[in-house]
Amino acid sequence: MPRNSLFLRLIWLLVWLPLICQSVSGHDAYVRVACSVTRYKDLCIHSLAPFSLAAKRSPSKWARAGVAVTITEAKIVSQFLVDLNRNRTMRGRNRGALLDCVECLSDAIDNLHGALGVLRNLSGTTFEDQMEDLTTWLSAAMTDQGTCLDGFEGGKGTQVELLRNKVSVVTCVTSNALALVIKLATAGPESLMEP
Repeated sequence: MPRNSLFLRLIWLLVWLPLICQSVSGHDAYVRVACSVTRYKDLCIHSLAPFSLAAKRSPSKWARAGVAVTITEAKIVSQFLVDLNRNRTMRGRNRGALLDCVECLSDAIDNLHGALGVLRNLSGTTFEDQMEDLTTWLSAAMTDQGTCLDGFEGGKGTQVELLRNKVSVVTCVTSNALALVIKLATAGPESLMEP
């Protein structure tokens, strides 16, 4: 009896899984269109795919999702940096650069939170000013991330490379978020009325 039950479940899975996957992949078009304006498209599609059903064609929802994902990524890397500092495995110039990097990433996260705050309170009457604020917040976050990386220029070692890679990914995700904000700005305040 248990064999038959397992067999029936397997048959059910084989019949329905392609249909379920097909219906989910239909929403893939939304994220592909949203990410078409970004520099790092594959990263954008991968990181924002879970928002397809909620964001659909809304530039403001895509911009908000982009910044929210960036905050999450930045916090993960920030924790990595704090842990790296706590382990005290970096010495000399790299240790000083690490301390600066922790501070820079903390500033970047503050800037990203500022951007998310603006996106949560978009208004047609102050839209232009809000778009300027958003680009300022996101550009400042990218500058902070770049400053973090500058401290490790010429640095060598496995940990330095890992750190560079992690911070670079956050910078790419931030760049994508900025592109989504610019797309929102281009769409204008009328886009706020879309469902």
